Amino acid sequence: MAILTSHFLNGTDGTHAGDVGVTLVRINADDQRTKLLESRSGGDGRFRLELDIAADAPATRYELVIDSGTYFAGRGIPQAGMTIMREIVLRFEMPDPSAQYHMPVIISPNNYSTWWSS
Repeated sequence: MAILTSHFLNGTDGTHAGDVGVTLVRINADDQRTKLLESRSGGDGRFRLELDIAADAPATRYELVIDSGTYFAGRGIPQAGMTIMREIVLRFEMPDPSAQYHMPVIISPNNYSTWWSS
């Protein structure tokens, strides 16, 4: 089983971003997308998914769609301008079906920062 984890941090106030919606999608060879699951981060801003991807080719692409717009809309954060970024999409591969893939994300209303660590 591959393990996909993340930790969402609120870049506006430095807190954990809990209860953020996430959708995991497989991008098939013909570019069709297949929704694998929907989930939410816990109160500590973290989530963990165990995935049986042994049958997927090592170059299979995935998307993690993070619903940052809904999260920030519920926070009542004053904005100097418009919010135009409603989702963060991370597109990646998981070539080793038994590895752990950890991608933390610092989220803000109109920007984000992410990185990969094992």
